[in-house]
Amino acid sequence: MTGGGARSRVGPEGRRFLRGHKGAVGRLAGWSLLESAHTFLGGYGVARALDDGFLAGRTATGLGWLAAAGAGALLGGFALRGVFAGLADLVEPLRDGLVRRAVRQALDRAVADPAGAGDSGAVSRLTQQTEMARDSFAGLVLTARSFVFTAVGALAGMAALAPVLLLVVLPPLLLGVAAFLAMLRPLASVQRRSLDTDEALADRVGAVAEGLRDIVACGGRAAAEARVEPLIATQERLARTLAGWGALRTLALGTAGRLPVIALLAATPWLLGRGITAGTLAGGLTYLVQALLPALNSLMTALGSAGTRLLVVLERFSGPVPPDRNGHSPAQPTPTPQPQPPGPAGPPTDAAAELRGVTFAYGPGAAPVLDDLDLEVRPGEHLAVVGPSGIGKSTLTALLAGMLSPDAGAVLVAGAAARREPGAGGPDPRRTLLPQQAYVFTGTVRENLTHLGAGPDAAGPGDARVRHAVRALGLDDLVARLGGLDAEVSPRLLSRGESQQLALAAAYLSPAPLLLLDEATCHLDPAAEERAERALAERPGTLVVVAHRVSSAARADRVLVLDGTRAVCGTHEELPARSPLYRDLVGRWNLAADE
Repeated sequence: MTGGGARSRVGPEGRRFLRGHKGAVGRLAGWSLLESAHTFLGGYGVARALDDGFLAGRTATGLGWLAAAGAGALLGGFALRGVFAGLADLVEPLRDGLVRRAVRQALDRAVADPAGAGDSGAVSRLTQQTEMARDSFAGLVLTARSFVFTAVGALAGMAALAPVLLLVVLPPLLLGVAAFLAMLRPLASVQRRSLDTDEALADRVGAVAEGLRDIVACGGRAAAEARVEPLIATQERLARTLAGWGALRTLALGTAGRLPVIALLAATPWLLGRGITAGTLAGGLTYLVQALLPALNSLMTALGSAGTRLLVVLERFSGPVPPDRNGHSPAQPTPTPQPQPPGPAGPPTDAAAELRGVTFAYGPGAAPVLDDLDLEVRPGEHLAVVGPSGIGKSTLTALLAGMLSPDAGAVLVAGAAARREPGAGGPDPRRTLLPQQAYVFTGTVRENLTHLGAGPDAAGPGDARVRHAVRALGLDDLVARLGGLDAEVSPRLLSRGESQQLALAAAYLSPAPLLLLDEATCHLDPAAEERAERALAERPGTLVVVAHRVSSAARADRVLVLDGTRAVCGTHEELPARSPLYRDLVGRWNLAADE
């Protein structure tokens, strides 16, 4: 959640922003002064039209004063045009500044956690929250300015007509305003907690949704519900609290917006007895009903909704980037990992890939995702990696792909450090990584299948090899439907499964001896997944698959089980006796197959 430090920065930063745009503020105030004149003429003209005109038998004078009041309305309309121009000069720089800050926060997250999922709130801040802040700020400035200058014109008009009117109107008006202002802070606090809870709930539901297969397979339904239900209950309680504060706000609005009129009407006999004329009373009532109270009602509504919402949203930009769903916060960025030399971990071996005492954590003080892991992947082997969501499967593939460096130990690929030295050009020919989100670009089908199949100085795979890959992965129908190998591909028109099939064929044609599949078949049906994995396993080289189905693990030569406490590696047949987690996975898979 956003801390008090962020809240304390909103005020000073807001004052600095206004000081930096004094010209826009001055122009806005200048145009608003014309609105004060319009307000003054509205009530004063009505009073003079009655007392000096119609009630005195001088119809022409009365009409003249009404014309003056009408001219004031025209003046107010002209002023409103300038007000909106001045408002744009103030609002648009705020939005531009927030967009720049949102981008900077997202970049800070990327630098602090280069292999993570990124700042999940960056898109919301860049789009929804910047527009929310812009609209809320514009509405708040417009209504606050209108109230201030309308109040100046109305109160000045009452004082000009009869100062005693202020003694009747001001006490109930100030009482309602004071009651409303007293509830702004607790209302903002509840809205802040509601927004925090809503973001946490959305983030947690997203995390649970990503791991639904693992949750069902591991019998973790009750645990998943236990993580989500408290947030739902909290959000429900906060919604009720907000409704209660809304009722109190309505009461305060009624006090400030209706009680002054009632007080003026109730005091009419007393005022008439003190020599106040009917025109003066009508003018005072005009100031209340047509100017002051509508402006006050708009201000209170804006402060109660747009104002508190603006405060909460600005805290998102003033404070540090909130931690991601794994608890990684750029407030304490992970130091840039250095490539780990293989020397201290022992002599090189003939393994396709190897982890030697590898420990890795996302950030200082965080619990290790992998802890002192030893693993040797043999040349030509098909290894499946299984475990619950968030246990470290993707981290393992990122380490093997050289995207991350371990905090301790060494990661080797083909006997050399997995992470290459900075400045090494071109893709690493030792391995190819396929993530869950398949990479397909605008180009021909052939170009999408062969872009991994040639180095900078080598020819790509020939037509015969491409057609063999298409047959091996069962893509004949898909390629024909797309129009053939030389047909243009539009990625947005492909389903996720079709994109994955094209990416898998590209990996099949890659010359890299090590293929890393990080749930790269998750959008395929079981039959298509089996065909793709068998084809990639028969391809010369080594295959490491992050599996999301036990059937995928059953096809592998060996299975690595990550369960958060220890890693167990063995064949599909021997692991049920060695790993309770794998035994549970296999049991549930068999039960589902029987059903």
